[in-house]
Amino acid sequence: MPSISTEPCTFALFGALGDLALRKLFPALYQLDRAGLVHENSRILALAREAGTVQEHLANIEEHLRKYVNDTQLEPEHVDRFLARLSYVHVDFLRPEDYHTLAEVVGDAELMIAYFATPAAVYGAICENLARAGLVERTRAVLEKPIGHSLESSRRVNAAVAQFFPENRVYRIDHYLGKETVQNLIALRFANSLFETQWNQNYISHVEITVAEKVGIEGRWGYFDQAGQLRDMIQNHLLQLLCLIAMDPPADLSADSIRDEKVKVLKALAPFSAESLHQQVVRGQYIAGYSEGRPVPGYLEEENSNTQSDTETFVALRADIRNWRWAGVPFYLRTGKRMPQKLSQIVIHFKEPPHYIFAPEQRMQISNKLIIRLQPDEGISLRVMTKDQGLDKGMQLRSGPLQLNFSDTYRSARIPDAYERLLLEVMQGNQNLFVREDEIEYAWKWCDQLIAGWKKSGDAPKPYAAGSWGPMSSIALITRDGRSWYGDI
Repeated sequence: MPSISTEPCTFALFGALGDLALRKLFPALYQLDRAGLVHENSRILALAREAGTVQEHLANIEEHLRKYVNDTQLEPEHVDRFLARLSYVHVDFLRPEDYHTLAEVVGDAELMIAYFATPAAVYGAICENLARAGLVERTRAVLEKPIGHSLESSRRVNAAVAQFFPENRVYRIDHYLGKETVQNLIALRFANSLFETQWNQNYISHVEITVAEKVGIEGRWGYFDQAGQLRDMIQNHLLQLLCLIAMDPPADLSADSIRDEKVKVLKALAPFSAESLHQQVVRGQYIAGYSEGRPVPGYLEEENSNTQSDTETFVALRADIRNWRWAGVPFYLRTGKRMPQKLSQIVIHFKEPPHYIFAPEQRMQISNKLIIRLQPDEGISLRVMTKDQGLDKGMQLRSGPLQLNFSDTYRSARIPDAYERLLLEVMQGNQNLFVREDEIEYAWKWCDQLIAGWKKSGDAPKPYAAGSWGPMSSIALITRDGRSWYGDI
């Protein structure tokens, strides 16, 4: 059992009966407790405003815990200890008087963590009511994405929170930053001269970032149709990955040093003109097709859909970073729903050797690739060229991997979920894996000009069949530059 590395806290989860809390947050807290990483005097408060008895709500949380945690990890003693920490408190987030009840439950706890698993529109009200109840000075506020739906709205949300919480006590969640492989990007780059000396426009041809989802809307029509794939995925997840790939070495591993370098990348992103928007950005919307061999409806045929919607479910684009390190190196970003597989990966394509001496028909193979897989199987693979074995092969080349697969390499260790890492960092007061306010603003600023360009052009999203890799124009986007998406079949 590891030594306790967190101080005692009261973990107050706002929106405790929502999908995120039941599916991700309670299981993550359980795994931390199971690993001995939660202080023995810490408590968990489930806060929600739904009608029903305390016993019914606690039973519901336990039911979902057993549903989302592997049976082999539900040891009775650990489950009992976790449930003993848990209390349910009925709180209407907009009623100030309910927060006085919360204050009584919190008592004289030295540290409270307030996790807002709620719409961002109520963040300000929650903060104000916590302040009225005297619960701000000893609290860290954890904010779920999305922080607004535009630059202007994100500023309103952040300003409302900032009235009561200084930046050093605000933790903005992007769960991709909690993934083991994403954290390994920093170690891979800055602890290995093999890579960092090659990590620039002299040696890298281009970079791909793909985040593909097999699922459709899954009952989230109301939210998703107002957001779209650009706001839902690129503004946060993909731009955060781009920043970690492209940033310069930080002065140290402190939160602000890392975030300072990420902001520099966001500020250096080239804006899109009307012409480049047409050439370098593709948005699509899935129509009926097949997923895992079964017919599935199109986006406009989903339950409760608006049949006139022009919301995009797919985006592919070429991003360019205007600085010394990345001049002339395109970053191709792609994300969509109803793709052939669930896949999140980064592919770094290195340039070919300057002089080619092998068989001409093999020239297309001569390219080293670093493949960083975030899901479904986290790992890192470096594709290198070697001579094929056999007396009859001559100097025939083959591409093969030097591979680190986390699940194979660390067989005895369970790979923690991203939320486990992030919750532990909040408890320890570390902000390295969280997003600063200016990061949010520069990301929105770049995405807003894309959205404005779409509106001005009036182009409808391109249709693509569910189960495909997106519109044909997304293939043309990259082939126009003499390249292709890695691994598409």
